[in-house]
Amino acid sequence: MRFRWAPFFLAVAATAHAEWAINSADSEPGGPGVVHRRVILENAAANDRAIIDLAIFSAKTCTLRVIDNQDGVLNLAEAMKRGKCLAGVNGGYFGPDSTPLGLLISDGKIITPLIRARLLTGMLGASSRGVQILRSREFSPQQKFNAVVQCGPFLVDRGQSLRGLEKTRLARRTFAAVGSPDRAALGFCSEVSLASLGEILATKRLASDLKIERALNLDGGSSSAFWVAHESGGAFSISEQKNVRDFVGIVAK
Repeated sequence: MRFRWAPFFLAVAATAHAEWAINSADSEPGGPGVVHRRVILENAAANDRAIIDLAIFSAKTCTLRVIDNQDGVLNLAEAMKRGKCLAGVNGGYFGPDSTPLGLLISDGKIITPLIRARLLTGMLGASSRGVQILRSREFSPQQKFNAVVQCGPFLVDRGQSLRGLEKTRLARRTFAAVGSPDRAALGFCSEVSLASLGEILATKRLASDLKIERALNLDGGSSSAFWVAHESGGAFSISEQKNVRDFVGIVAK
């Protein structure tokens, strides 16, 4: 993986409240319309460190595809290559029998229906209107989505981190984010709490062309995975630690 490092350091005022600060950041061109962005952050007061990998894209030139891994035979890297995707992550939650939990739409086909549950508060979807993150109550089947993953919790809404997010459990995280005017991203974060991830995504400008308005947590922990093809050849990959039911890929329109 060849990165052109452009580190920069931010002076952090000594305050009683611990804050995340960007330690270094770098971008690597991916496939057409996609940029791989790696950001390293530190919370000096709490002695914490986080690494976030983003696949940032424009919804004008790219969209999302949900790949149903019903038999569980594919890992993320294999699914992305087979699906001719530019980048991707693992998708939503699933039960012990591998049945998706919540609405899942793949290539316009409903695999499992929408459900009402406390954790499944949002949806990541793609339609002719672009890439959207919706509250479950905002979803309308009349919109004819080609791809949907129902998941949660919401991490960011209206540019603000959500109150009440879990603060103590550290785990690998996978998420999706959308911002103005037409930028979106799929992301992976090293072990942090949901509250810390929400704070980072809402308060830190992780890329100059991405101001996050909404962000949604996807399945995390051992399911979390990230893959992006690089323009220079090859790909950057963080593998999942178990078989998962579905993947979300970025594809050219």
